[in-house]
Amino acid sequence: MFTGYDFGYSWWLTRGHLIVFAVFALLALVAWRRQWRGWITAGVVLIALWGLAGAYFVQSLLKPIPMPTPLFLPSGSGRVLDLGAGSGRSTLMVALARPKATVTAFDLYKGYFGIEGNTPERLMANARVAGVADRVQAKVGDMRDLPFETGTFDAAISAYAIDHLPAATIPVALNEAARVVKPGGQFLYLGLNVDMYVRIAFPPFHGHGGFWHRSETPEKWRALLTAAGFDVVAVGTQPGTLYVLGQKKG
Repeated sequence: MFTGYDFGYSWWLTRGHLIVFAVFALLALVAWRRQWRGWITAGVVLIALWGLAGAYFVQSLLKPIPMPTPLFLPSGSGRVLDLGAGSGRSTLMVALARPKATVTAFDLYKGYFGIEGNTPERLMANARVAGVADRVQAKVGDMRDLPFETGTFDAAISAYAIDHLPAATIPVALNEAARVVKPGGQFLYLGLNVDMYVRIAFPPFHGHGGFWHRSETPEKWRALLTAAGFDVVAVGTQPGTLYVLGQKKG
């Protein structure tokens, strides 16, 4: 699936399943022609099908994240801070779903989280592909020490990013998010939900731990957001994702 975006994900994430499918589909053909034992042929076919299913799921991710809830910034306008923006999938989620909003994409733009060559320039290139570059700016920094005045933003988000911080510093980042969001403003968290899609596409050797990784739980993030000064107003899931929406207490 070609989208025109370059989110910079490593080849083993973007093409690994297709390689598995091609290899085992060929083996399945050989097994059929040479009349291998039925259980061997069935196993080869199942692995090929797994590669195809995994490729479909991964390719569906090579685009902006779908907005998980209409309750986030329902006016469609406002200033939004994206914490740990990476190569821009969550930034574009907001910019495309909320056409009058502006987004500040904030990240250290270093370290490896499945993205190779993570830079502000890549994020802005993706914003140009989406046609929203005039409403997006990329800034470099640490989400635990935000260089913004109190009450600067109408909302903040973090997608598959804030949960990568050391556990002891997650409350620091959430407190910073609460500080820079206006009273009544929102914080939207998106994190890994180990559901059927993740279990099919990324069994044990996935970077998040596959079958052996515990999903981020609503209870955990409800408690964290509440401690930072947010009332939790919505909790839900979409494929591979848990979302929790909080509103800053006035």
